Amino acid sequence: MASAQLGSFKVPLVDNEPLKVYAPGSPERRALEVALFEMEQQLPFEVPCIVNGREIRTGKLAKQPIPSDHARHLCSYHEADSDTVATAIEGALAAKAQWESMPWNDRAAIFLRAAELVSGKYRYKLMAATMLGQGKNAWQAEIDAAAELSDFFRFGVKYVEELYSQQPPKNTAGSWNRVEYRPLEGFVLAVSPFNFTAIGGNLPGAPALVGNVVVWKPSPAATYSNYLVYRILTEAGVPPGVIQFVPGPPPEVVAQCINHPDFAALHFTGSTFVFKKLWKDIAVNVDKYKGYPRIVGETGGKNFHLVHRSAEIRNAVLQSVRGAFEYQGQKCSALSRLYVSSSIWEGGFRNQFLSEIAAIKVGPPQDFRNFMGPVIGRPAFDKILGYIQKAKDAGGEILIGGTGDDSQGYFIQPTVILTKDPRSVTVQEEIFGPVVTVYVYEDDQFEDLLQLIDNTSVYALTGSIFAADRSALITATSKLRHAAGNVYYNEKCTGAVVGQQPFGGSRASGTNDKAGSVSLFYRFVSARSIKENFVGLEDFQYPSNLV
Repeated sequence: MASAQLGSFKVPLVDNEPLKVYAPGSPERRALEVALFEMEQQLPFEVPCIVNGREIRTGKLAKQPIPSDHARHLCSYHEADSDTVATAIEGALAAKAQWESMPWNDRAAIFLRAAELVSGKYRYKLMAATMLGQGKNAWQAEIDAAAELSDFFRFGVKYVEELYSQQPPKNTAGSWNRVEYRPLEGFVLAVSPFNFTAIGGNLPGAPALVGNVVVWKPSPAATYSNYLVYRILTEAGVPPGVIQFVPGPPPEVVAQCINHPDFAALHFTGSTFVFKKLWKDIAVNVDKYKGYPRIVGETGGKNFHLVHRSAEIRNAVLQSVRGAFEYQGQKCSALSRLYVSSSIWEGGFRNQFLSEIAAIKVGPPQDFRNFMGPVIGRPAFDKILGYIQKAKDAGGEILIGGTGDDSQGYFIQPTVILTKDPRSVTVQEEIFGPVVTVYVYEDDQFEDLLQLIDNTSVYALTGSIFAADRSALITATSKLRHAAGNVYYNEKCTGAVVGQQPFGGSRASGTNDKAGSVSLFYRFVSARSIKENFVGLEDFQYPSNLV
């Protein structure tokens, strides 16, 4: 497959995908409505495993329910069995040599084409699958399945070009130093979550872009949209075997992969509990591996908004509504603990906040009037309502919401809990739903509060500081240096954009390898230094040996 490289190529300039707004009567709204109608007429779909380019139907079927209408399901998918996973691993390893030898410009072209297919030909189909299967409204599907996914692919190409250009700055006379960035020796396991179609594409896509082969286990609750992403990558030119699509029971599929001696890396987004378990399992297996596996993970968050007494109230209110209740709070970065100064709280924040939340419409995402849709499934529904009950039992005051309805879909009303205990259960533990807990602090306790925010949660993903007083921003930023991997000033704690805000956190929130930046790609390469000498030695002795 290798061809002569008869030029030094530069990738095209990249930019973020322009966002469509889906206003009434707009061409994009009509196109999306058509895609939704057609998908609802055609479902349920059947999704096979795809290994070495071949569809495999194991006969062991599972369903991806529609969370807004759980009597229906978007697709049935064939769960990978042990033979399928074994074939996927061996097939990926067999495809490795040819894929990593493909000239960089050709790999880049494949992913640039994939970005065009995402943002053009398949935009509305991907969005419809994300809305029906994962419960996102039109805007949330747009910024995820259309924009962020194409951004990941386009900016990924740009970042890999930058990575490859990092070369030694010095060469001694008569020699040439250079570095090549080899893919890892073995295969990468990508385990993707339900909440972002874009992450489903990036977890296998980023390692593959630098020449790795990948076994991809998608989330059961995002199977169909992820299947479409796989098909797009295939149409763009990713060869058979380079990315193996193996939906199935997570414990079994993942265990089989990390028990293999050629396991080289884990690329993971999901729960902290699962990530910690996988880390331990990998550590136990370390003697069987050919090398030390790379572990890259983004997990949970207990993200905060801190509202200083100098904050502009209206902006802080609206940013907090969006941060807490976009996509039903099912973002790793979603706002779940809100600290508001007493003068701001009583000076209009409380009333405006509750008034805005009362106007939120909850229902199926196909109805464009609904700001919030369903939570992802029965376990999430029960868990979220369980946390609300725990808050009540501990003395928390439900200011609004606190109820759910699962008669047709898994709908929970946007909920605000007021607590006097800054270490109550809903302040400390991740809920992953439309629940925010408010703690009101005295204005003169601002600096003391910073330490409380820093040590209340095991997570450190995102946080926002609302203040017009620059000294307050500086103080909070310094005191909360390790409390969030992404911090925002006078802006909500969600919505990181590829190429603008590299995303990731530390502590229990993950390895902070910053998706959406060049940093991530360093984790999936193994550098090799090369020195070439052009002038031979005439003697083995040094001048210092002479007398």
